[in-house]
Amino acid sequence: MCAHVLVADDDPRQAEVVRRYLQADGHEATVVHDGRQALEQARRLRPDLLVLDVMMPELDGLHVCRTLRAESEVLVLMLTARTGEDDLLLGLELGADDYLTKPYSPRELMARVRTLLRRANRSAPKPAHTLGRVTLDPETHRVTVDGEPIECTRGEFAILAAMCEQPDRVFSRAQLLHHTRGIDRSSTERTIDVHVMNLRRKIEIDPQRPVQLLTVYGVGYRLTAGAA
Repeated sequence: MCAHVLVADDDPRQAEVVRRYLQADGHEATVVHDGRQALEQARRLRPDLLVLDVMMPELDGLHVCRTLRAESEVLVLMLTARTGEDDLLLGLELGADDYLTKPYSPRELMARVRTLLRRANRSAPKPAHTLGRVTLDPETHRVTVDGEPIECTRGEFAILAAMCEQPDRVFSRAQLLHHTRGIDRSSTERTIDVHVMNLRRKIEIDPQRPVQLLTVYGVGYRLTAGAA
């Protein structure tokens, strides 16, 4: 598909390389070099995807991601020179859909872009799923618990959607990582634990004693209807 991609990177040379690769892949690309411009142009242009560097002048990428996630569902692919796990988890908790650590290969970046856009644009209608107290509608991206709507990040929604489609199946962390971000097994699986912890706060009556989103020790997680 042809998408409009906004690239926010304070390195003009790197941003130009990304722009050329995007255009060669058939996409429209707009480039900005600071966080304030990224926020302004994202609001004005409403791109399909934002490729967002974390370290930028004016406003950093984390601030931009947090602000945009409160306003829209734009896809966010975060670029970071930080390799610490805490930085990664913070970006995902703020709503980033994927991340790539610098230095990176432009070919790998384009593979991530294609995966995100393909997942976001699967057009086959999908039915709503109800499991216990939880109802998930893939078409409206809506989750309710006992009829009350809850807010989920894209990562949380992807995990819940995968598990709702196959209730009682045990998913490994690597399998859930594939559903959330489509990246290889070498990436940290700690991110899945964070998503699960956040989901339990939203869907369980007592997150410390979950009855629906269960841990299968040594394997991963499964979603059940819970107690009758």
